[in-house]
Amino acid sequence: MLPSLEEVAKKRRMLGLTQKQLAKLAGVSQSLIAKLESRKIDPSYTKVKAIFDVLERLETKTEVHVGEVLHDEVVAVQKSDPVSKAVRLMTDHGYSQLPVFDGKHAVGSISEKTMLGQVSAGKDLSQVSKLPVGDIMEEAFPQVGEDAPLPLISSLLQVYPAVLISKKGKVVGIVTKADLLKMLL
Repeated sequence: MLPSLEEVAKKRRMLGLTQKQLAKLAGVSQSLIAKLESRKIDPSYTKVKAIFDVLERLETKTEVHVGEVLHDEVVAVQKSDPVSKAVRLMTDHGYSQLPVFDGKHAVGSISEKTMLGQVSAGKDLSQVSKLPVGDIMEEAFPQVGEDAPLPLISSLLQVYPAVLISKKGKVVGIVTKADLLKMLL
């Protein structure tokens, strides 16, 4: 079943196409597209299918996947590492959060907020810096496959500061809010 004819104009504009460009790609006349969008015609199934096929093909071609924005070098700490190592890595790389691993498995996360929470709770800084990361870590960042669409990543980043990207169960990258914002440049 084909989508509603009202979708033609929406999808065409979203893709930045003129009526003439869409008509050429679909093998129909520009006037057919204009009449279809203004609902002055009831076109044949074949022509409408050709138009929707072109729109769908262009939509999937322009869809951005997570592989295009991820950092494939994942800077992380082990849960047995001291908090001071996490602070050093975050400072050296300019990150505000890091994933925490136990071997090769993501088991938690640590952030500036987590560490500042320890200080706010009145804990001694020298003691906190010696603690294993596992003692103060928070929940792990969510993981998605490398072919995940960008809207999914964007939704997860509304809740989490980062998303881990995996391939065959192995973490191969990370995406943060800052990575998505860079796409707007």
